Amino acid sequence: MATLAQLLANHGCILVLDAAATSVQVGLLRTGAPAVWHTSPDEASKSLFACAAAGLRDAGVGLDAVRAFVFCEGPGSMLGVRTVAMAIRTWQAVQPRPAYRYQSLVLLAHELQRAGTPAPFAVIADARRDTWHDVTVSAAGQIAPLRRVPVTELATGTKPLYQPTAFRAWAKSPRATQDCAYDVAQLLAAHADANLFAATDAPDAFQYEAPEYKKWSAQVHSAATANPK
Repeated sequence: MATLAQLLANHGCILVLDAAATSVQVGLLRTGAPAVWHTSPDEASKSLFACAAAGLRDAGVGLDAVRAFVFCEGPGSMLGVRTVAMAIRTWQAVQPRPAYRYQSLVLLAHELQRAGTPAPFAVIADARRDTWHDVTVSAAGQIAPLRRVPVTELATGTKPLYQPTAFRAWAKSPRATQDCAYDVAQLLAAHADANLFAATDAPDAFQYEAPEYKKWSAQVHSAATANPK
């Protein structure tokens, strides 16, 4: 794992891409220059590239000046995260550059700790199918790895729950939660020395397990196959 300060010192110019929330957030970070951020509430397939282009234009540089990509792999909008991953892979094909991933709920857990939130507590987000993403901070202040838990586990627990307001949710929270903001520019600036970033050779959305595929055998349709005896 690496810190943002280390990545910036090593690469000098980094493009940050985060489409996990309802607004796309794109930042251009450079040594010796102010950060340039652009956000948009429009869908990621349109606004991601517009925000990146605007940031590069404001800084007076081209995409070839970017030496590394940093992106949120989730949890959050799966479509948004995969759009970011697709964009990075495309740019890497044109000009190879490293990519580093971070997780939204882990970043928020660090921020809540910095703000003095009493532990233990957990940051959660809807994972659908009666499950929730969960990052728990223990009473000792340890931030646990991201996990997916059943709604019943959270509903019957006692630790305070925090939920990012900018994330889409399809189900009602398991019990009362407290809101927390997801302003990536502010969060990264406040946690430049936190070990949040991991290198990846294949940018993609976070998954708890690899997808499984069933083998399909082609078969010509006939009366016999439609009505087997």
